[in-house]
Amino acid sequence: MGLFKKNPFGHYLFLKKWLIRIAGAITHRRYRGFNELQIEGSEIIKELPPTNVLFISNHQTYFADVVGMFHVFNASLSGRVDSIKNIGYLWRPKLNIYYVAARETMKSGLLPKIMAYAGSISIDRTWREAGQEVNRQVKMSDISNIKKALDDGWVITFPQGTTTPFKPIRKGTAHIIKQYKPIVIPIVIDGFRRSFDKKGLRIKKKNILQTMEIKPALDIDYENESIDSIVEKIEFAIEQHQSFMKVIPQEELMAKEELNKKRGW
Repeated sequence: MGLFKKNPFGHYLFLKKWLIRIAGAITHRRYRGFNELQIEGSEIIKELPPTNVLFISNHQTYFADVVGMFHVFNASLSGRVDSIKNIGYLWRPKLNIYYVAARETMKSGLLPKIMAYAGSISIDRTWREAGQEVNRQVKMSDISNIKKALDDGWVITFPQGTTTPFKPIRKGTAHIIKQYKPIVIPIVIDGFRRSFDKKGLRIKKKNILQTMEIKPALDIDYENESIDSIVEKIEFAIEQHQSFMKVIPQEELMAKEELNKKRGW
């Protein structure tokens, strides 16, 4: 790989490789040390084509979810099955893994800017900005950047657009699936919200079991299936359909919310 070779977004691959290596070495113990990451289905990763793969997942923190996936994907490509033991897999990471993130989040500090260089497709949210509800048109440049990333490699997206569980799936993800016809791989994560703060940068609690289940590709009729049908498939695949919501007595729910406020959660 040439020292000055760039990806389609103008990022130097040599620099990106070292950013992934360093960030991976720093964060490895968060998934295999302070807390344990239980992985299921990672053998699917190794069988995927090198481009036009879209990973869809529920979302629990801004950054820890994505970093965990970078670890699991690269470990799997190096021959490990459901394990991130021995970080030697970081020496030759897959450099064409991208993830969709809100532009305002990726500009919120030095560390997010560094992580953006490592693979962010930064987009303007159409429904929320700076904590306020907004309603604006999708930028075509954002959509074309996702297409560019799919043509170059793999893309991770969180179709709810929020870390709050059981929120509606944004139809934009379904439109992207229907238009660009990627292989769609669902991922279900859990435990990250209990392990980390909301940004996923600070360890909130140790000895938490984190889980990541990688599921087989969705069966989608790209030509004939409706947007609403694809949205429903996504809801079930990432286990964010209302039918997955545990029914909690109102008194217990209020007590939990009050306790979380006292803890600063």
